[in-house]
Amino acid sequence: MSRYDATRTSRRIVDLGKVFAALADDSRRKVIAELASHPEDQERACGSFDLPVKKATRTHHFRVLREAGLVAQRDHGNGSTLRLLRTDIEEHCPGLLQLLVAELVQSSERSTEVTSEGRTNRARGAAEPH
Repeated sequence: MSRYDATRTSRRIVDLGKVFAALADDSRRKVIAELASHPEDQERACGSFDLPVKKATRTHHFRVLREAGLVAQRDHGNGSTLRLLRTDIEEHCPGLLQLLVAELVQSSERSTEVTSEGRTNRARGAAEPH
């Protein structure tokens, strides 16, 4: 048996409806995209994801991803880690992870652009006479 407890390891993807329902949420899509952006498929601490939600909501999101067959979760001590089930995802939904990573990159670029424009506009506003 693997290091992942069988009760916390997601089953193989069998229901695409569950996969797409899980990915319909922005926070869950972000988690999968962040995991997919690292090709080594290392474990990542559940608390390391920057999600604007409470701990109970995080737990719910991770359960939905696990039940959809997208991640495996391992509990240890007072924390837990997630691992992307890349092989299963690529087998059943080829190209999906690349799309999610591209969306994450685009979103990151947009937020950087907006932040830069906001700073530039404030700087100009302060320098211009009224």
